[in-house]
Amino acid sequence: MPQNIHDFNTMERPIQVDQPKVSLWINNKEVTVPAGTPNLLEAARATGTEIPSLCYLQDINAAGSCRICLVEVESGGRRSLQASCVYPVQEGLKVFTNTPRVRRARKRMLELLLSEHDLDCVNCIKNRNCELQKLAGDLGVREIRLTGERLNLPIQNKNAFIVRDYNKCIKCRRCEAICKKVQDVNVYSAQKRGFNTVIAPAFMRDLTESDCIACGQCLQYCPTAALAEKEYIQDVWDAIEDPQKIVVAQTAPAAQVSLGEMFGMPPGTIVTGKMVSALRRIGFDYVFSTVFAADLTVIEEASELLERLKGNGKLPLISSCSPGWVRYCEKFFPEYVDNLSTCKSPQEMLGALVKTYFAEKNNFDPNQLVVVAVMPCTAKKFEAARPEMVTRGTRDVDFVLTVRELGRMIREAGIRFDDLPDEDFDESLGISTGAGTLFGTTGGVMEAAIRTAFALFEGTKMPRRINFKDLRGMRGMKEATVKIGDETLRIAVAHGTRNARRLMERVKAGEKFHFIEIMGCPGGCVGGGGQPISIEQRSRKKSEELRRHRAKALYSIDINKKNRLAHENPAVKELYKQFLGHPLSKKAKEILHINYKNKEINKNKFLH
Repeated sequence: MPQNIHDFNTMERPIQVDQPKVSLWINNKEVTVPAGTPNLLEAARATGTEIPSLCYLQDINAAGSCRICLVEVESGGRRSLQASCVYPVQEGLKVFTNTPRVRRARKRMLELLLSEHDLDCVNCIKNRNCELQKLAGDLGVREIRLTGERLNLPIQNKNAFIVRDYNKCIKCRRCEAICKKVQDVNVYSAQKRGFNTVIAPAFMRDLTESDCIACGQCLQYCPTAALAEKEYIQDVWDAIEDPQKIVVAQTAPAAQVSLGEMFGMPPGTIVTGKMVSALRRIGFDYVFSTVFAADLTVIEEASELLERLKGNGKLPLISSCSPGWVRYCEKFFPEYVDNLSTCKSPQEMLGALVKTYFAEKNNFDPNQLVVVAVMPCTAKKFEAARPEMVTRGTRDVDFVLTVRELGRMIREAGIRFDDLPDEDFDESLGISTGAGTLFGTTGGVMEAAIRTAFALFEGTKMPRRINFKDLRGMRGMKEATVKIGDETLRIAVAHGTRNARRLMERVKAGEKFHFIEIMGCPGGCVGGGGQPISIEQRSRKKSEELRRHRAKALYSIDINKKNRLAHENPAVKELYKQFLGHPLSKKAKEILHINYKNKEINKNKFLH
């Protein structure tokens, strides 16, 4: 089956050879673009002319609804205003992007949008990173001459992960397009009519009552703050300021290669040491690495794979590290819930260990401990709120901050991030290997697990080459075979739930796999819904480059680690020796594993 047919989540596209060209005139200058250029907007941008837009997303959404991208098109001796995102490229066409008429029309369309908008910019979570705000500055809008009625709808913030403010919705429908065409979940659509139209789940329900998987991709592409993460910054400050609490931070692998973007650093800049330093200055008592728990996940999951290969469980084994994917499986493929690995995600494993192993080791009362996870993911907020994520009566993770939220906390604390020294994580839950680091990108969980599966399988020697390049890259789906002992394993990787559906439909049709890794977001955690938002993401090419740079940085961390095998992490070995016993032991299953079986998923509200 072809792997990349109209694949919105892949960075690797077929190379066009000797592609035909089309010549047209833009601002009285003859330009040439490929014949497949979809519209005038892309033609102009390809030749160095910027046309502003709001509703447009390259290859994903071309609705022509905002009308900000208006240009003048000359045809039959007459000029007319046309939305460039939906106007086709034609040979000999004459287009004008910067006439007085175009500038007036764009400003008037923007004023119309602003006249209905909640203009509380100072208090807005997207202040300084709002496309509408930026466009008003770029187009020189100094006053809004139009006044009109505004919506006054209540803010929807009942769930633990996403807040919806309909009063800031400009009806661009980008959230709808992303949810439908990239994630294949189809939560959003136009509700009500006319002036009262909003883009929302059916019947204006809360997201927990819809098919939403909490992935947060809609947040990444919303041009305003109509969609935003549920913020827990003040809750964390309150915990830090409480002298009775011991506040522990844990940071995800992908956070260390994206947090720098919040402070103007290039995508993929590795800021691990500065991040640890910032967390200590904010006031956290301990700073641990979620990568430690990723190493632990590798060992437990590889052990589980070998057990299932012996007939003790269903095949294929499917990874469970991505809560967005887990939710998607529960919603759309409930017959494969038993195939999910019983391993908790690294976030939940580390939280459980802090409140058991770490608490016992240091004579702490688990109820005094507050675990705060810094994640590139809004679905992690959803996961932490799941009723099952409790160990020995205490919640594994108390609060989840996105990378964006941590960036805001650092600014709020007046910390000059660029000037911070590099500091190390606290031991022993801060010691990690290169293998766990790979959890931050698509294919990383599989690669790390296969490395360890070789070592755990009796009589199988680890190959000299431990980089599994067949599992790398941003193709929507990747497949490979690996020989372990006498067993030849067929493995597969998918990222983004649209690709997950394609892969699972193949499994449903009878194709045999032994081990499958699925990440809910495009690119895996490097493209998570909680990552820094760049206005440049309206371009598919820029979005792809962003994820590629972050992934490349994670592979760089892996290759430069002294230890690249999870099962050789000395702190993990000590954990098994002192506390867990061995992989899949009774205690390991109590603390590190969970069973998603027989859940009445549609009755769970996951409110916070």
